[in-house]
Amino acid sequence: MIAEFRLPDLGEGLTEAEVVQWLVAPGDAVTLNQTLAEVETAKAVVELPSPYAGTVSTLHAEAGDTVAVGAPLIEFDVVGDEPSKPEGAAGDEAPEMAQEKAQPNLVGYGAAPSSTGRPARRARRASAVLASTDTAVMEAAPHDARPTASVETVIERPRSTPPVRAHAKRRGIDLVLVAAEVGDRVITRADVDAYAERIGTASASEDSAAERPEYSVPRSPAAFGERDRETRLPIRGVRKHTAAAMVLSAFTAPHVTVFHTVDVTATMDLLASLREDRVLSAHRIGPLAIIAKAVCLALGRTPGLNSSWDEAAAEIVQHHYVDLGIAAATERGLIVPNIRDAERLTLIEIADALRALAETARAGKTSPAELAGGTFSISNIGVFGIDAGTPILPPGQSGILAVGAVRRQPWEYRGEIALRQMMTLRLSFDHRVVDGAEGARFLKDVADVLEEPGRAMLLA
Repeated sequence: MIAEFRLPDLGEGLTEAEVVQWLVAPGDAVTLNQTLAEVETAKAVVELPSPYAGTVSTLHAEAGDTVAVGAPLIEFDVVGDEPSKPEGAAGDEAPEMAQEKAQPNLVGYGAAPSSTGRPARRARRASAVLASTDTAVMEAAPHDARPTASVETVIERPRSTPPVRAHAKRRGIDLVLVAAEVGDRVITRADVDAYAERIGTASASEDSAAERPEYSVPRSPAAFGERDRETRLPIRGVRKHTAAAMVLSAFTAPHVTVFHTVDVTATMDLLASLREDRVLSAHRIGPLAIIAKAVCLALGRTPGLNSSWDEAAAEIVQHHYVDLGIAAATERGLIVPNIRDAERLTLIEIADALRALAETARAGKTSPAELAGGTFSISNIGVFGIDAGTPILPPGQSGILAVGAVRRQPWEYRGEIALRQMMTLRLSFDHRVVDGAEGARFLKDVADVLEEPGRAMLLA
């Protein structure tokens, strides 16, 4: 019989997803929970497992297509009169219970796994080398001496994430070769870099330049003549979500921005002493960790900045917890994952959470759940060498703090002019929720901690 699989609800109220790539084709035999495709929502890339065992009969979308939640995605030719059920499905229960258990789990994670092993994936024919071939010999062999795609050896598609595949493509690395070395596990960026260094591909400096966003790579004027007069890029995924969210925020919440230049010399001295401490050096405590801690302390004194405007209920919702959003620039665009219950964390725990958040974002593994919610956000534009900017509020939040670069400048200090380490803070807030006086108090509280870290004892 024919069983239809519709795009499931991937959570957090998302209404559509873009098909990044299909891992199966019509005529392929698939097993329960085998990965069918990778789809990109406005927040994350998600693998869709198969809820049925059978043969793929029809794909209702091409790679690059945007599919609405609930729309047909793929059809299977399932053996028997009803779709295959996961192990442990109802046997002697009532028909209603049996039918409920037999239904696939439409939350983006498929039916219950039928075994503890890794889900099966479609094998493909070797396009460059055999899995069993000595890769060192193959790299040294002339191009026309290498096996071609006509070789009847079948290997599995290398296991990796979309950012890792893009990284490998930039470095000119075939992931099949990397998979032959690392074995049956997910390939990481480190695996790609190690392989590239071993075979002598692009230097580390070239790779670092390639990893930077396009807008940060200088281009000579001659480069414009080497391209078409214009390039059109489809608005999809994170960019589409970000654009809609920013327009909604800019034209819904009345933004007010206040700024303050802060002498952070004492904070930088504190960080230098912490780095020299052998016990703390492994935690890599940086300026952003101290800023995040100062924000959590200041929010306790100015609850309006940690509130939301509920238009439907005509209420201001004050949150008695801090889910701290940290803006992160990734290959997929700007995302804002959250540190949950940040107000409960120590400085060391915040530093560890920031590092884990950044590593997950760079690897493209940030989940929709980690991007949902958020009560206040920080945008660290200082990492790009920028002193100040006017941040736009994430929808549903009443405040966002932009942190500029730390620069040595002449400044008045104890009645004299001295070279001090300075930073500019900019706070945008929703004037429906936050009065100017409250916004100013919050910014002053954060600045006081950065100017004299010992003041944190007064706010705790």
